[in-house]
Amino acid sequence: MSIKVMLVDDQVLLRTGFRMVLAAQPDMEVVAEAGDGAEAIELLRSTAVDVVLMDVRMPRLDGVEATRRICAQPDPPKVLILTTFDLDEYAFSGLKAGASGFMLKDVPPGELLAAIRSVHSGDAVVAPSTTRRLLDRFSPMLPSGGPEPRNKEVDRLTEREREVMMLVAQGLSNGEIAGRLVLSEATVKTHVGRILTKLNLRDRVQVVVLAYETGLVRAGGGPAR
Repeated sequence: MSIKVMLVDDQVLLRTGFRMVLAAQPDMEVVAEAGDGAEAIELLRSTAVDVVLMDVRMPRLDGVEATRRICAQPDPPKVLILTTFDLDEYAFSGLKAGASGFMLKDVPPGELLAAIRSVHSGDAVVAPSTTRRLLDRFSPMLPSGGPEPRNKEVDRLTEREREVMMLVAQGLSNGEIAGRLVLSEATVKTHVGRILTKLNLRDRVQVVVLAYETGLVRAGGGPAR
């Protein structure tokens, strides 16, 4: 079964490049293309799609709002945000809107293909190094006036689970967390699974967002004092 992909970008040349890369894969198929978010939503009404590669800045309807509307639908496709990083200041909002991850537009083809497969399988795509850079940039855009009241569900976490959650929010991979806390990767994976269940979160992308919004970590990636 091929992974059905929709490309959403107002730059035809970029869509062409992505389509060529995906078309060469035996397990992927580009089934639709759209030049903006509004067109993408319209196409989804008649086209079965597994993964949407979503640009951020587009005319009519931008990628953040399009992602929000798509993810609000029953059984929506996965959305992978594409950002130029230096220009776009909306990637964090895209994650809050329900995207399963983000990638830089100049990502090597192999990483893009791996990200599509990961998102399709239900994983979140948040490259640790990219997470650190992006969150440092986007955290000041969260609501000002100090951290919001902590989510009551966060208080249900054990001390170890809170440690793991803060390290996830700082962009560490399971392997890096295991090394930091002297645990096995399997144990870290179990902790992450329990965190998702207790907080009713979809994936580690939402863990990052919640950790910043509730003040568990501060701008710059460190734990709150």
